[in-house]
Amino acid sequence: MVISGVYPGRGRGGILAVQIVAVALLLALTGRLWYLQVPMHEHYRERAAENRIQELVVPAVRGSVLDAAGRPLVQNRSELVVSGDYHELAAREDGGDEVLRRLAELLDEPYAQLRKRTRLCGPDVQRPCWPGSPHQPITLAEDVSPQRALQILERQEDFPGISAQQQAVRDYPLAESAAQILGYLQPVTEEELAERDELRTAFTGVDQVGRDGLEAQYDRELRGEPGLRRLAVDTHGNVTQTLSDDAPVPGSHLVTSLDSEVQRVAEEALRDGIQRAQDAGDPADSGAAVVMDVRDGSVLALASVPSYDPSVWDGGIDQDTYEELLGEEAGQPLTSRAVHGEYPPASTFKVSSLAAAVAGGASLDGTYGCPSSYQVGDRAFENYESSSYGSISLHQSIVVSCNTVFYRFAHEQWRADGGTDPTGDPDDHMVRTAEDFGFGEPTGIDLPSEAGGRIPGREWKQEYWEATREESCTAAEEGYPDVDDPVHERYLRAVAAEHCSDGYVWRAGDAANFSIGQGDVLVTPLQLARAYAAIANGGTLYEPRLGRALVSADGSEVQEIEPREAGQLPVDDTTLGYLQRALADVPEAGTAAGAFADFPLEQFPVAGKTGTATQTGYEPSAWFASYAPADEPRLAVVAYVAEGGTGGSVAAPVVRDIYTQLYGQDGTDGVLPGGEPLVELPEVQPDGSVEAPERTRP
Repeated sequence: MVISGVYPGRGRGGILAVQIVAVALLLALTGRLWYLQVPMHEHYRERAAENRIQELVVPAVRGSVLDAAGRPLVQNRSELVVSGDYHELAAREDGGDEVLRRLAELLDEPYAQLRKRTRLCGPDVQRPCWPGSPHQPITLAEDVSPQRALQILERQEDFPGISAQQQAVRDYPLAESAAQILGYLQPVTEEELAERDELRTAFTGVDQVGRDGLEAQYDRELRGEPGLRRLAVDTHGNVTQTLSDDAPVPGSHLVTSLDSEVQRVAEEALRDGIQRAQDAGDPADSGAAVVMDVRDGSVLALASVPSYDPSVWDGGIDQDTYEELLGEEAGQPLTSRAVHGEYPPASTFKVSSLAAAVAGGASLDGTYGCPSSYQVGDRAFENYESSSYGSISLHQSIVVSCNTVFYRFAHEQWRADGGTDPTGDPDDHMVRTAEDFGFGEPTGIDLPSEAGGRIPGREWKQEYWEATREESCTAAEEGYPDVDDPVHERYLRAVAAEHCSDGYVWRAGDAANFSIGQGDVLVTPLQLARAYAAIANGGTLYEPRLGRALVSADGSEVQEIEPREAGQLPVDDTTLGYLQRALADVPEAGTAAGAFADFPLEQFPVAGKTGTATQTGYEPSAWFASYAPADEPRLAVVAYVAEGGTGGSVAAPVVRDIYTQLYGQDGTDGVLPGGEPLVELPEVQPDGSVEAPERTRP
């Protein structure tokens, strides 16, 4: 019999099952409570504390960049900056339009400009835009008056998401001078936060990082260490107590070997030389100059023309200005032609070729023919203006810059190495010597993205052919439809066909061009200055250095940056002395004699070499590489003027003007008192002021 639908023998079992489930749940709950209260106690205690404690990262004051005399090259100044919170503005129904319109009216700024500044930069977004992280305050206006800033702060209900506060911004007292070397700052990007631990762990929300030059190279040291302030807050976010306050550590000051007066002299002489070339009818649109201490590689000046004022980056840059800085019409002023420019060195390269010729067996006591041309295969390689000097010494080949002497050396060495089909491991004296002179790779200067130049040879030509063969074969077959001159078009097509078939072959013409710094040879002005500095100092190649010391904000700690040797020239003392004497005669009686005709070489002898570089499609470019005084060298000075004419008539006068202003003439004092670069460091005082080295004090 069944009562109320319950089967006999089933009720007690069901109750037992329910009891088991209940006990299991109770045990699970008890276990969970134990887990939360015992093993996870510390974790949740910290999480609870976080609800009551707010940590505020306090940015450090960025260090200054000083010249050798303690004069500021880059420093800080304060200004009132209006910023916007990207997320708070974006979260409003109208995307923040109403707030930005009120702000535009208050600041008397176009609304469209403010709106553009709130956009995040990207490939398809024109400037102005925000290049930093969306978690940073976006700069909307700089150098705002205190009255307008106060209105923003007092009317927060009208300006939600908008703030106004004093901020330290970078100031460049020298404006365009040394701009490419000093660099600039920009906001931290999301990518940098992801990649750089030291930024992510100490992110203050208003951080900027060095984007170029010394600002980038020494960014970590200049930026300092941020502080951390821990605040107790109530449930409404009101601060109730300061629990701890670790002050930020200001960034170190970077003392450089740059001398702002020497930099000014180099830039003025370079601009004057470019102007003279333009007045003579040459394009001469750019140039570079380097001044280096031959004794340790310290760089006193790195001039590059054209230049620009790095203050254009402050608070954002508009699209027109940005494109102008990158464009060819403005001369690409962001590029340091002294460090990043790569050019054929022309006859300034003969110092390496002479050493290679001696290494290959040429005698310093011999005489060598200097005809107007030298035949290599079916091509005649000529002297400049087809000049001829008969039989001359190697000394005289440097003084008058005889090309044909070096063509013969290169051709004979090429044949000795096996010509187009070498067996074994060819000596390649010209190539190996050039590499040992420091050409073909970066010098190691303390600047980012230095160019390495190019020393071509058999290996390089093989690699180049493999990389460009397909393009050459296409051009040989299809021609050059954009070239109007049919004769020139046929020539280009023939060259492309030759390169397509056997462009990997290192030919006698390649070797001949190499010997006089033409063809595919490229160097930077800095590389050339270092090589001539090594000739001057007895053969030591140094890594060029701009940084001399890092000094704490109060001057209590000084970390000197020591010079570093990079190698030795592959030249014995006899050959080096021979080369030094030949270079000293170039301004006296050689290709630079016209430029130094009115210069007191008896009191201040100069050693150097001219160069006139030619490239297809361009006017000749001018070089002069030098050091002085020739009998007791202190400085190496190199000048380059793109498409300016000959080295003797354009670049040598630039270098003469630099020496004249550095050392003085006719009883006048130069900008280097006593003719010596500064050796003693400027002293940073506890109050932050800077005391110049003794000899530069008034």
